[in-house]
Amino acid sequence: MQLRTLKKINKKYLPKNYLFSPEWIVLGVNNVCNLHCKMCDVGTKTLETNFAQNLIGTHPINMPLELIQKTIDHMATYYPNSKLGYAFTEPLVYPHLEASLLYAKNKNIKTSITTNALTLKQKAKKLVESGLGNLFISLDGPQDIHNEIRGHKKSFQKAIEGIEEILSLNPELPISIFCVITEWNIGHLKTLADYFKDYPLQQLGFMHTNFTPQRIADGHNELWANIYPATASNVEEVNVDNFDLGLLFEEIIAIKNNNYRFPVTFSPEITSKEKLEEFYHQPEKIIGKMCNDVFSNIMIKSDGSVIPAHGRCYNLTLGNLNESSLKEIWNSSVLKKFRSDLITNGGLLPACSRCCSAF
Repeated sequence: MQLRTLKKINKKYLPKNYLFSPEWIVLGVNNVCNLHCKMCDVGTKTLETNFAQNLIGTHPINMPLELIQKTIDHMATYYPNSKLGYAFTEPLVYPHLEASLLYAKNKNIKTSITTNALTLKQKAKKLVESGLGNLFISLDGPQDIHNEIRGHKKSFQKAIEGIEEILSLNPELPISIFCVITEWNIGHLKTLADYFKDYPLQQLGFMHTNFTPQRIADGHNELWANIYPATASNVEEVNVDNFDLGLLFEEIIAIKNNNYRFPVTFSPEITSKEKLEEFYHQPEKIIGKMCNDVFSNIMIKSDGSVIPAHGRCYNLTLGNLNESSLKEIWNSSVLKKFRSDLITNGGLLPACSRCCSAF
């Protein structure tokens, strides 16, 4: 029986006794960002949300190198095939980045970085020399659109300079670009895809906005506030009523009808304008079938505390790596109960309805 089938059976019938290793250990290596993205709670300084608190709510500002080394040691011992993802808040400004990457390389742990690429050119040589395995870059459209969304007049240009530098140093390093769809870049998505048509990307991914309106958080909290409290998220400046969904659907079709040299994906894959209307205007409707990330990821914050999945999940402490082993946390009673509650309630809770982990 294939491994994927075994995992699926395990999730469905024995969620409290999940027998498989994590696929990713996600790191929140710092609590700072060097851009001010309009669709992000950190960028808009909406700091009371779960998402913001997961990213910048702990101290110290920078994860101690000793804590990352401990994480890597535990991965090498318990989960040598899992991948280490530097994802939050902006890894390229983390002072121990090179040292920790080298440490992971020496322990044969595969690594990836998710970045806005503002300082990628300056860091490129060290990243390549440190054995980085994958590079994920977040861009929001062509130059002027991206720069407006990110609040920096040269952020796109600097990202491109960084990509070019990486490719000149190691053309084989896999680079993927991801773009969050917002009201500001609809109508410019194909221009972004066409811009990279000659680049050797591993993937170009478009992500429909992850958002939690207040009414969805309120409905969720009527049922779950005592265990998994939710907050509104990523709606401070984003207004889904401003999304031109007709134009967006036209762009999706146009992009899919092109033959790019790399895979182009949408998350979730939406195949009609009616489904787009449902996604953005009926967030109470569950789109995905279940949370897969709670069975594949955990995220370590700068103070060693661990939450399920990644920054968009509930601010639920599973344990602390300063006090417990990675294996103990992955199999903690708190995480077992959360997995079981998700499956018992159909795979997702109400506030999970527009989270990327659901698709």
